[in-house]
Amino acid sequence: MTAVRHAPTDRPAELPPGPARPDRRRAGALLAATLAAPVLPVRAQPASTPTTVRSARASLEVTEFARGLQHPWSLAFLPDGRMLVTERPGRLRLVEPDGRLSAPLAGVPPVLARGQGGLLGLVLSPAFATDRTLFLSYAEPTPTGGRTAVARAEFDGTGLREVRTIFRQQPDASGGNHWGGRMVFDRDGLLFVTLGDRFTLRDKAQDLGTHLGKIVRIRPDGTVPPDNPFVGRAGVLPEIWSYGHRNVQGAALHPSTGRLWTHEHGPQGGDELNVARAGRNYGWPVVTFGREYGTGFRIGEGTERAGMESPLLQWTPSIAPSGMAFYDADRIPGWKGQLLVGALAFRSLYRIELDGERVTGQERMLESLGRRIRDVSVGPDGLVYLLTDEPEGAILRLASR
Repeated sequence: MTAVRHAPTDRPAELPPGPARPDRRRAGALLAATLAAPVLPVRAQPASTPTTVRSARASLEVTEFARGLQHPWSLAFLPDGRMLVTERPGRLRLVEPDGRLSAPLAGVPPVLARGQGGLLGLVLSPAFATDRTLFLSYAEPTPTGGRTAVARAEFDGTGLREVRTIFRQQPDASGGNHWGGRMVFDRDGLLFVTLGDRFTLRDKAQDLGTHLGKIVRIRPDGTVPPDNPFVGRAGVLPEIWSYGHRNVQGAALHPSTGRLWTHEHGPQGGDELNVARAGRNYGWPVVTFGREYGTGFRIGEGTERAGMESPLLQWTPSIAPSGMAFYDADRIPGWKGQLLVGALAFRSLYRIELDGERVTGQERMLESLGRRIRDVSVGPDGLVYLLTDEPEGAILRLASR
């Protein structure tokens, strides 16, 4: 396991406020505000002048490919060259090949846009070209708070139809933090979904009778695959794939092994990079490199314990990682086979060098741009696309210069 330390130049971007009590009126008002958000018109997105950024392995041109997105969270590439992007306040938009944005698309389920919650992950069906199906993860409002949910829908070119919720995290909770929300399909067409501990219920990450602080694996219709690691075990939710997580906001399949790699937010330090294996316990909050907010007191028993997985890499202070992708293309020489991780707190992109499942080095890039990186994707063109988590968020495109 590799540890990386930085001078504390920034507070963790996902640092949550103090615990919130359930407030039905406030939750209802926030939901109403989300649903009443203005419908913004289609507008031209003139290409920005590329910025040259040099790194150890490549000289890059960074272009603002599209702008005018409000806290964009997840990006997917359509077969026809367009993109779909989620905005955390509860909107889904099309992005044309020239960077123009559509008006918000119809059919998105109601979301609870509170704290870190809202419309989150987006992934296309592996057979999207024929079934036109996509999946959304989102903060679903409940009478006492909210929970992470997953909906599937058919995309008809202008909006969503046949929208159906296929998974709901159990239990729900008050507060607005730690929703997880990343999704990825494995090679068997099964869907991984990351679920946060909701901050105030962190001890439940060790409780296999809840979905809190877990990664689950489900079929595209929401049913449970029979080879999930806890199927048939009394008192255990059968969707669970792995547990002991805090707030996983990055997930990607390794292009060679097909294994699920994830990263998650620690508290005050201790962000982690892991390979999420079936049935494994990743320790939170029993073991962690992080500390309690404010006091700096140790959490749990220390940094390791028998029967609990140690991270491949940990970052202290927190970089607030969000979004990740393996670079398996040829357009940026020197990057092939490496892992790219967005950082909110340090407003950076991390390039991580690997030897199998061992981290051999890393480089922090793009900090001069000052942009909070929320998602990282590799396009069909072999270029890298980044979402910036800002009120006037953008899609940045990285190319080799």
